[in-house]
Amino acid sequence: MDLQLFTTFPKELEPEWNSLLAESIEHVPFLRHEYLDTWWQTRGGGEWPPEAQLAIVTAREGRRLIGIAPMFYVPEWQGKSCLMLLGSHEVSDYLDFIVRPEKLEPFLETVLPYLAGEAAGLPRWERLDLYNLLDSSPSLAALQTAAQKLGWKHTEEQLQHSPYIPLPGDWETYLASIDKKQRHEIRRKMRRAESAPGIRWYIVKDGDTLDAEVEDFMRLMEQDPDKARFLTPAMREHIRLTARCAFEAGCLCLAFLEIDGKKAAGYFSFDYLNRLWVYNSGINREFMEYSPGWVLLGELLKWSNEQGRTAFDFMRGDEEYKYRFGGVDRFVKRVKLER
Repeated sequence: MDLQLFTTFPKELEPEWNSLLAESIEHVPFLRHEYLDTWWQTRGGGEWPPEAQLAIVTAREGRRLIGIAPMFYVPEWQGKSCLMLLGSHEVSDYLDFIVRPEKLEPFLETVLPYLAGEAAGLPRWERLDLYNLLDSSPSLAALQTAAQKLGWKHTEEQLQHSPYIPLPGDWETYLASIDKKQRHEIRRKMRRAESAPGIRWYIVKDGDTLDAEVEDFMRLMEQDPDKARFLTPAMREHIRLTARCAFEAGCLCLAFLEIDGKKAAGYFSFDYLNRLWVYNSGINREFMEYSPGWVLLGELLKWSNEQGRTAFDFMRGDEEYKYRFGGVDRFVKRVKLER
């Protein structure tokens, strides 16, 4: 394998990068070239300091791109100097290496010692700290094998629940699959909302109004005190850039429920790979009597079934409502390799 290290974001690789992602061990929106480029511009909405250094390694066989290790270096994280996956870790729910399945083990066994050696020209690091690997990822076993061969210490821990709903493609069939009491509650709240004045829901389609719609969405978010603290100026910029990036890629699903001309709830999702990936939400406390969050969630589930989406991915977090709507559990993991 021929390896190359990039310390500035390789914009020229976008077509090859996304083409490889489509054939990779895990294909998620947070690994797309344009998403990670956007994430790096704000260092994850200010999560990481300006002195963080990019360390993207590509691997080729001849001219063919077969793997990408999208990494960055931070001089201190939890007492260690670290290499981490781009996107780590607060705002990108699923991360991984980008590599064809049949090349995974030789890729890791080539790239890991390269990253640890002087040839890469990176600052010396103590830990490879990999967040948000899905529990289905082949990287988990391959990293353990590679660590054993290199004589490195390997630890793996479970981080967060990441439930999703398999969709049957029909709204009534979906409702029949969940708990009877919950099914009744969804129907009751959606029927009650029909009595609200001027109620409607929509998905943003106009690029000219997108920026204003995103600002409205963040105003809904900040009605939650925890989310208000989360929305620093850098994080607001990250959300703006991510929404624009996803819109231009054709995979943004920014949906709102309106009551009496006012936004009552909003969901920011990615409509990607025939599934809806629910990224964040906001609720207007003025309309709580109509359960606007539940109603909009119900409308999105109905829409996803009608549009033939195969899954509704709630991503990280074990909030009770995700399971009441039929969420099936899975987890993301963290792997640490220390030399």
